[in-house]
Amino acid sequence: MDFQIDYVTVYSTFPSKEEAKAITKVLITEHLAACANLLDKMESIYVWNNQLEETSEVVCFLKTTLEKSETLMQRLKELHSYETPCILVLPILNGDKGYLDWIRNSL
Repeated sequence: MDFQIDYVTVYSTFPSKEEAKAITKVLITEHLAACANLLDKMESIYVWNNQLEETSEVVCFLKTTLEKSETLMQRLKELHSYETPCILVLPILNGDKGYLDWIRNSL
């Protein structure tokens, strides 16, 4: 099966729900993302500066187009409080045409 990637989900994490909401509102208002889904109280375990860390974070899924994803990533990095924020672009291979049209029309 051959896919053309036009739509993506940008995955990121935040230290608080307040920061996640504030930043995603900017990204949506600037038409870089159509919507954001926030999942509170995710537990993260990782090594940072040679120390094992355990923290609670907010997961964010932003829906956008591949075309807008680079600008969205740059803007997210500017606004984010983390020194090295988690920002991943995940391809959307297929979806409901009406929903995908809504994403494009929202940008």
